[in-house]
Amino acid sequence: MSKEPDLPVLLVVEDDEGLQRQLKWAYDGYQVVTAGDRQSAMDALRAHEPAVVTLDLGLPPDPDGTSEGFATLSQLLLLKPDTKIIVASGHGEHESALQAIALGAYDFYRKPIDIDELGLIVSRAFRLHSLESENRRLEFATAQTVLGSIITAAPEMLKVAKTIERVASTSVSVMLLGASGTGKELLARAVHEQSGRGSGPFVAINCGAIPETLLEAELFGYERGAFTGAVKSNVGKIELAQGGTLFLDEVGDIPLPLQVKLLRFLQERVIERIGGRQPIPVATRIVCATHRDLEAMIGGGSFREDLYYRLAEIVVKIPSLSERPGDSVLLARHFVNRFARELNPAVQGLSSDATAAIDGYGWPGNVRELENRIKRAIIMADGRLVTAADLDFGESTAEEELAINLRAAREVADRRAIRQAMSRAENNISGAAKLLGISRPTLYDLMKQYQLSN
Repeated sequence: MSKEPDLPVLLVVEDDEGLQRQLKWAYDGYQVVTAGDRQSAMDALRAHEPAVVTLDLGLPPDPDGTSEGFATLSQLLLLKPDTKIIVASGHGEHESALQAIALGAYDFYRKPIDIDELGLIVSRAFRLHSLESENRRLEFATAQTVLGSIITAAPEMLKVAKTIERVASTSVSVMLLGASGTGKELLARAVHEQSGRGSGPFVAINCGAIPETLLEAELFGYERGAFTGAVKSNVGKIELAQGGTLFLDEVGDIPLPLQVKLLRFLQERVIERIGGRQPIPVATRIVCATHRDLEAMIGGGSFREDLYYRLAEIVVKIPSLSERPGDSVLLARHFVNRFARELNPAVQGLSSDATAAIDGYGWPGNVRELENRIKRAIIMADGRLVTAADLDFGESTAEEELAINLRAAREVADRRAIRQAMSRAENNISGAAKLLGISRPTLYDLMKQYQLSN
């Protein structure tokens, strides 16, 4: 009699056909699929994708040993790392159990088989697999991909995305303020792509990476013979952005004399190349970014106030990664999925200690630092999961975190927990209070105490 197709799938890897039939009969609450060797087990895993596998370590061609069983265990986990594998052996019981668990097995049982005991282990394995699947579903249901490519579940970043969506369709100049590595160019591209200029060019220039003597030529272009080495005319970045968007990254690094010329362009929308006399009208939208405090620079006389107000018709402040609760883990998992196939196909995800380390780290270099550290960890990982050791945070960070008093430590922990709960509950007070295990009035009092808004 065939099993219902919607029953949970249990794969039994066992070369004893009599035991196969016994287990099929005993576990009629599952769709039991059997395999007698490594190859058939791999085929069954691909075809049925079982949540739970029972695996006899004594498989042919080594039925009296464990080498083939361990090889099968490793291959099964490599192909489907979230599968719960329960191994069995009568050979070197204690040593085999330790080795199997070290390789990633969920549990171990002794031969000869006790049907009831194994049934309990199998039931627990199915329940755990279901809980883990639901947790992953809820986590990624909370996350959103906004503006085409930005992954976030944090209200702070979702607010930024909504602002970008609203201003993109206008022609106002946008100023993006944020620390290095927060994704300013990604957001600038989003402004361009969400606007009516999306089919035009997006031209980016990092004003802090080009020597002062060359920046004017890069921005405005030059005519042949304008200076030594100008053997032919060259179109500048502003002109190249005709009909599209010009992104001025690190605009705070533009020297004062060039600020005057940039202001004139913003007022008249006409440029002249260096060495040229022909005015060239340019219709382009300006988006700029900086990590500098431009208002302080204005006070110190190193940035023109009139230029600032031309560039900053709309100001968007980008939160650092440490101000986006939960996003570091979401992004880390995204980067593992993105880079593992290229850098180390054996890596399938993050271990629990790696997840905790990522969530607890301050990320001073923001998303760029996270991406680079995940790439390195994937390359260095020996197993199927990236561990905290692979991330190589060292001890200095932990020591620095401890260098605060107990009250401050409690406040940091409370703030982080509240922000994460609010993020997961989509700013619903009742839902967040339930996640935190406290009452709504208590949560309101804590949010008021720590000046956290919802």
